[in-house]
Amino acid sequence: MEKSIKNFIISIKNKLSLLLIDILVISASIVLSFFFRLDFRIFGDYLVTLKHALPILTLINILFLFLFNQYNSIIRFAGIDDLIKIITAQFLTTISFLILNLIFFNIPLFRSFYLIYLFITVLTVSSTRISLRILERLQVRFFNFSQVGKRVLIIGAGDAGAMVIKELQKNPHLQKIPVGIIDDDISKQRKRIHGVNIVGTTSDIVKIAKDMNISEIVISMPSAKPSKLKHIVDQCKKTNCKLKTLPGMSELIDGKVDIKRMRDVRIEDLLGRDPVQIDMTGISGFIHNKVVLVTGGGGSIGSELCRQISTYLPKRLLVLDIYENGAYDIQQELKRKHPHLQLEVVIASVRDEQRMRRVFEKYHPQLIFHAAAHKHVPIMESNPFEAVKNNIFGTLNTTNLACEFKVEKFVMVSTDKAVNPTNIMGATKRVCELICQTINKTSETEFVAVRFGNVLGSNGSVIPLFKKQIDEGGPLTVTHPDIIRYFMTIPEAVQLILQAGTFAQGGEIFVLDMGEPVKIDDLARDFIKLSGFEPGVDMNIIYSGLRPGEKLYEELLMAEEGLSNTVHEKIFIGQPTNLNPDLLQKQIKALQGITDVEDEILLDSIMRILVPTYSKPPIS
Repeated sequence: MEKSIKNFIISIKNKLSLLLIDILVISASIVLSFFFRLDFRIFGDYLVTLKHALPILTLINILFLFLFNQYNSIIRFAGIDDLIKIITAQFLTTISFLILNLIFFNIPLFRSFYLIYLFITVLTVSSTRISLRILERLQVRFFNFSQVGKRVLIIGAGDAGAMVIKELQKNPHLQKIPVGIIDDDISKQRKRIHGVNIVGTTSDIVKIAKDMNISEIVISMPSAKPSKLKHIVDQCKKTNCKLKTLPGMSELIDGKVDIKRMRDVRIEDLLGRDPVQIDMTGISGFIHNKVVLVTGGGGSIGSELCRQISTYLPKRLLVLDIYENGAYDIQQELKRKHPHLQLEVVIASVRDEQRMRRVFEKYHPQLIFHAAAHKHVPIMESNPFEAVKNNIFGTLNTTNLACEFKVEKFVMVSTDKAVNPTNIMGATKRVCELICQTINKTSETEFVAVRFGNVLGSNGSVIPLFKKQIDEGGPLTVTHPDIIRYFMTIPEAVQLILQAGTFAQGGEIFVLDMGEPVKIDDLARDFIKLSGFEPGVDMNIIYSGLRPGEKLYEELLMAEEGLSNTVHEKIFIGQPTNLNPDLLQKQIKALQGITDVEDEILLDSIMRILVPTYSKPPIS
């Protein structure tokens, strides 16, 4: 608040100073115009004429300069647009005074005076601004321009950094003043880009941010490797500055830096992992010219599956979801990006076997990516039968129909919560894995599951929650100070799901390498810092306690599964466990009866039989 008031006062002082200079310059221009017209002699009645014309003409001129926002722009960023406005303002001033003089004032003036005045004032008013800009560049400051608005530090002295500076200077209404540049190239030190000094390297970020009173840092390195970006962001987190970044090169396809595309630094920028390398040719051969069904296609993972599948030119893409809003959103996006895609949106529940059968009869899918599931752990703890109906019986319906209609491959999206589950959601997903492994033994369809941890930014995940809490002014809620999770971006996860699908021969559970686990408490602190606040000072973190069914840490593998490598360094195969298909079928049939009567004690008992590693405290 204090900083805003200070900026406001400085802004008013600057405007008043420029106004005073303009009054003096315009008055001098009027006198000079008389001198030119009278061969540098002013005498007799002409002094009276000058005395009457000067205040009226000066006032009209100042009013037109106000109308053309000449006191709201920043002199150091003055350019061609401002010159055009000055010329227009002077022209309208001259015409207006001529008309008003003829109608009201009747001041005796030579007709040539108006042309001389127009020429001189265009020259003097514009020259004033150019002169002030030059003096500002030379660090001879008549005004305190550098203090008005946010002081911005640019990281990256390449083409992107230069374009960011230029864009900020062209758009003074953004109230962002580039005051320094950071770059690790020693040969660039102490040089300037568009008048802005290169002031140090990334190791100096914290000191420079403090010394130069920086409010915002813009990382303008779109081609930087994730590990380099993580190092820079880690340094920036030690400041109290708001962080912005340009999109990566993949997002800047046209190579144009647009200030509107500058975004906040996201938590995924902190992962520091190199991009996932995938075999695009293999995936293309897997998907191209196939009828592909994505269940749960409007959800976080399902919609990203649809996005990526669309790029491989399927014969037809079926987006199936019970939630029409999510399905509509991805439909509209795909229509814009892939106008020639054969796209069908199907509103249906995987729990409805008859409805699903009609979908299979009509479209005959060849590949299925099964992402439909209830996934929110605490909510499913309160609604266990809904988890069973949607996750287990929805999967059973879809797998049975896949067998009946001879689908080529069925890829189920699973979760690390299926490993030694402590909650009903994880237990139901483990049963889904067992269904896929069991049915694969007798089916022509190849059934596989892909297991991974949390994805950043998915619906209901911690990142959107933190963002909402930040927007509301805090505090941020963390269940436990020691809770850790594996994280992966949604696009990363989906790329690996598609790649695993190409490897599948049937019966496998693919396990994705999620990188290093992340402490949620650290994530919350990072999020606060990236938003320009100080944890514990500007915004607090409160610990709410572990929720029902929640673990301190998640696992990606059960002890008996073991791992074997694939040709992809981030995809592994868990060894299948011994299953008795007949026994599993009987247990699931018993589960159906228990679900119909909604007996939670019996449900708990049968789930422990189906999933021996289920370790939730028994219901008494």
